Amino acid sequence: MKIPIETLAEVGVIAVIRAHSADAAVEGVRALVAGGVTGIEITYTTPGAADAIRRVDVEFGDGVLLGAGTLRTPEQVAEAAAAGARFLVSPGFAPDLAAAMRATGLTTMIGALTPTEVMTAEAHGADVVKVFPAGLFGPAVIRNLTGPFPTTPFMPTGGVSASNVGDWVSAGVVAVGAGGDLVSSADLAVGRWDAVTERAAEFIAAYRTARSAVLTKEVRA
Repeated sequence: MKIPIETLAEVGVIAVIRAHSADAAVEGVRALVAGGVTGIEITYTTPGAADAIRRVDVEFGDGVLLGAGTLRTPEQVAEAAAAGARFLVSPGFAPDLAAAMRATGLTTMIGALTPTEVMTAEAHGADVVKVFPAGLFGPAVIRNLTGPFPTTPFMPTGGVSASNVGDWVSAGVVAVGAGGDLVSSADLAVGRWDAVTERAAEFIAAYRTARSAVLTKEVRA
């Protein structure tokens, strides 16, 4: 089942979790949810990623928007879908990978950075284009891409922080992906759950403030 774009925009912040274990990933999710971040992407660089996804799905159900990221093979796609992921994210494009993601019927997010890559991702079924590594160029990359692609839902990942999330939202993204600036591997490794919760609260507050300002501006226009 596809996630409505409106739902993705309401959730807004997708926490990209790269943990050293499934246990740490699950604890990280608990800390994020406590801070108000309910968009969760458990990456396949995490050992036992499918187990973590399954456990989060059982514990939180529809209370989180749960996905799998850093997918690089069709086998990983099938495993993540079976574990309970509701959206699938790849760092880039490969024909067999895109086909496997699309075949699940789940929301598909394919990584891209250039106009050619955006066109390729959309031609192969991307529901959302993950702009990565977005931090190399900043929000200007979104402003430039929305010119030729005004209806494409973009989600930047890399370089998004609580201090600049408003700039990304103003540039026209549908949501943001946040990794180390939100849920760092170091905090997960040593169990600094309070720090994760605190940053989550700051991040989601900044996102909601920025989105409210954009929606208000659109209504006035």
